[in-house]
Amino acid sequence: MKANELPIITFLQAVNVQFVIPVYQRNYDWKNAECKELLNDIISVETENRGTHFIGSIVFVHEGTYSTSEVKELVIIDGQQRLTTINILYVALYRFAKENGKTQDADRLYNMFLTNQYVQNESSKLKLKQTDSNSLAFKAIMLGTQNEFSTFSNVIENYNYFRSAINKDNFEVILRGLNRLIFVEISLERDKDDPQRIFESLNSTGLDLSQSDLIRNFILMDLPPKDQNRIFETIWNPIEENAKDIIKQSSLVSEFIRDYLTLRNKKIPNKNKVYAEFKSLYPNKKEDAYHQELENIKSLSVHYKKLVNPSTVSDANIRKELEYINRLEINVAYPFLLQLFEDTENGLLSKEDLIKILKLIQSYAWRRFVVGLPTNALNKIFMSLYAEVDTEEYYDSIAKVLLKKKGSAKFPTNEDIKTALKDKDLYNTQPKNRNYLFEMLENYNNREYVNTNNENITIEHIFPRNPNEVWSTNLSSEEYFLFKEKYLNTIGNLTLSGNNGALSNKSFLEKKEMNNDGGEQGYIYSRLWLNAYLKSLDTWNITSYEERLNIIYDRFLKIWEYPDVIIIDSDDSEEQNIFDAESPRNKKLEYYIFENTKIEEDTVAQMYFWVIRNLFEKNSQLLVENQDVFKITRNPSDFRAPQEVTNGWYIESNIDSNSKFNSLKRLLTLFEMEDELLIKYASVTENESEPNRFNVRKKYWQQLLPLIKDTNLFSNVNASKDHWLSTGAGTAGVSYTFVITKTHTRIELSILNSSKETNKTYFKKLHKNKEAIEKTFGSPLVWEELPENKMSRIKIEEQGLNLFNESDWDKMNTFLVTNLPNFEKALSPFIKNLK
Repeated sequence: MKANELPIITFLQAVNVQFVIPVYQRNYDWKNAECKELLNDIISVETENRGTHFIGSIVFVHEGTYSTSEVKELVIIDGQQRLTTINILYVALYRFAKENGKTQDADRLYNMFLTNQYVQNESSKLKLKQTDSNSLAFKAIMLGTQNEFSTFSNVIENYNYFRSAINKDNFEVILRGLNRLIFVEISLERDKDDPQRIFESLNSTGLDLSQSDLIRNFILMDLPPKDQNRIFETIWNPIEENAKDIIKQSSLVSEFIRDYLTLRNKKIPNKNKVYAEFKSLYPNKKEDAYHQELENIKSLSVHYKKLVNPSTVSDANIRKELEYINRLEINVAYPFLLQLFEDTENGLLSKEDLIKILKLIQSYAWRRFVVGLPTNALNKIFMSLYAEVDTEEYYDSIAKVLLKKKGSAKFPTNEDIKTALKDKDLYNTQPKNRNYLFEMLENYNNREYVNTNNENITIEHIFPRNPNEVWSTNLSSEEYFLFKEKYLNTIGNLTLSGNNGALSNKSFLEKKEMNNDGGEQGYIYSRLWLNAYLKSLDTWNITSYEERLNIIYDRFLKIWEYPDVIIIDSDDSEEQNIFDAESPRNKKLEYYIFENTKIEEDTVAQMYFWVIRNLFEKNSQLLVENQDVFKITRNPSDFRAPQEVTNGWYIESNIDSNSKFNSLKRLLTLFEMEDELLIKYASVTENESEPNRFNVRKKYWQQLLPLIKDTNLFSNVNASKDHWLSTGAGTAGVSYTFVITKTHTRIELSILNSSKETNKTYFKKLHKNKEAIEKTFGSPLVWEELPENKMSRIKIEEQGLNLFNESDWDKMNTFLVTNLPNFEKALSPFIKNLK
């Protein structure tokens, strides 16, 4: 790395040099305000005779001494906004000179600062090589055809500003002022310097660049230019196009990557730490796994587009449910939904069950809103929900997990809803929630859709907010009081009407029968379901209110269903706040979640030390200065069994699990973090009427893996709770997979890249060798291209073997262990030649 301070004109007028803005750089986004400030600085440094004016640094990468190209390319990695703006100013000066008879000045500006005069390659002619639309805009201002440019461009806007600001009086002043600009030139040599690290240090505040800008630079910056363009076009650009709000035309890449990381790590990154989290995952960007993961991220971005832009979804039923989820802003479910849509594309989840799950999520979120449960509990729930999915019973497994939630995470029951509907003010709530409620109630099972968002249809209070005197006459004083003070804004007293103004505060009979001037304003003329019951009434009192409330309640339960699944597992196997949990004595953990981070750990002691260590890092002073709440010192002799937490600070470790729980509760209260520690006890399978399928699977894999012989496959694979187990086949996206269910056992070659086209290409290449592969294996295989799904597979399976019947395990073991080596031997030579 070399750094020099020099005038900007020396840099710009270097012979046969091209300044290349690489594709990974963010768009040119300086506005007129920044240009005005720069121009004022240029003029003032000259008019005030201040010597020089420093404009910052420009960092670039060059190819070293031995470049053979016609021009020397300097790839700009920092300073592109200033460099581009100064070039635009030089174009404005050149155009002014050309249009005002200053031929010598125009030629000098054109040949010294804007072009490489003698190069033959047209693409090397301009000194500043922009990207895509910026390049076209820059050529337009050079040619003076900017008025013909059809799309908005900051390049053209800023050129127009400079061109309007330059005149005969200041032309020479600006030229001399430009001569006084100095900057620090930082020159890096590819393969010798680390441009990413230097770039990060220059942007360490994180103020200039978004998280997505930093991630884009991390992915692309240190690649050779050819690979930069390829990765940008095939990976990054599709991600940017997918992760965009198409209505607002705003980028959501940072949000998408955050959701991707949440799904991958079961941990929600801080919004300002998304880049750091992403970078930490990939210390070696040259590995195949990294490039495969980039493909996977691109694949997930396709689903993200569906979530944030439901209008782009072709299936009308899926689109409708996503629109509702979008309107309710259940964004915390996005990490979970990304994998659901990926599984649907891979054939693991049917469209019918996907729609059921989308409805389930709405039901869960909406019921919670109605009963008034906090929304901040949802992020932790959806963060780790996919880990609980059983792909054999996709919908039921999700429903069971949600139904087991308690406390602030609970799935409200029908009784909870009945109580809430009677008492909850659903009029004075956010319009998006109010509109959703009435739209769903009105249109349930309605083949003639009613647009309840029509501005002519508004919410009508049956008992008015300002009732006339007839209401006090027709109702008892008790009923009048209940309507006025308790039920006024509840759903039982609310309906929809296109004649709200006419009905106003009139008596019920007038509202029901009104037909002024043949306008049919009354309820009796309404075609809305919400008014159907009102047509049969002659009076509106507490009895009719309660009857209508029951009708609406029954409809509510059909729209936002309570899942009809049987919960067999015992109560101690659910995720719950530590303050709600039973005693930990004689129990093991399955996992815990602290501050949006899920940790799979089975001992209370390890959780205890981990949480205290994190609290110490969060606020050591608060922890140390409250010895009456919790004892922590630098003196190990203060304890019977001292345990170092961090940096020479010790705590007592020789206490039972109950005491550890109590200490954690006191500390969480001290730190005002009572909602930040959730635990899940491990399920106990003994004495249950049905074995826990996750534990059975893990037990099966544990006894199978040591039996595998005559192959190295699965040698580095650990037992899991899933009904499948995979190991790499030596080519990205291709793996050998065991499958065990309650009906069959299978070995398959899974072809599961993020690209459907790649999967089908791989499958067809293997299929061409079907005869040779089956001859080596010794019997026919089942070849499934699965054209509707992303994945393809080649398999052999045996029916009639049930994982949950332990007497079948020997037959399952024999099938898997005997066939695997031959399966690998038959396919392996052809897998190597797939790429």
